[in-house]
Amino acid sequence: MVIEWQKPLRAHARHILEEAGYHSFNDPNTGKESFVLRLGRAFYPRYHLYIKLLSGGGVECDLHIDQKQASYEGQRAHSGEYDGPLVEEETQRLMRWLQFYSKVQNGPSS
Repeated sequence: MVIEWQKPLRAHARHILEEAGYHSFNDPNTGKESFVLRLGRAFYPRYHLYIKLLSGGGVECDLHIDQKQASYEGQRAHSGEYDGPLVEEETQRLMRWLQFYSKVQNGPSS
């Protein structure tokens, strides 16, 4: 699920995500930075979030749940959920964090 938050933020997206409980994750296969939030003690399942900073000071967040690691060697694909009640609930929670850190205290732009 993609959240496109157009409003300028008072803090860097990394700080906001850390406040929301996310941790930086550098994928050893791709070198891409993303953020993860575990749903329990194990590494999976976890929320997995990619961010893109927007020119006006906002942010685009691409969120999904990784249910488990790739099931066979050489495969990077995983069992990911890109919608559903858990993703929707976490999207709403992240939007509250973004709203709190927005310079303008209104809802997201669509």
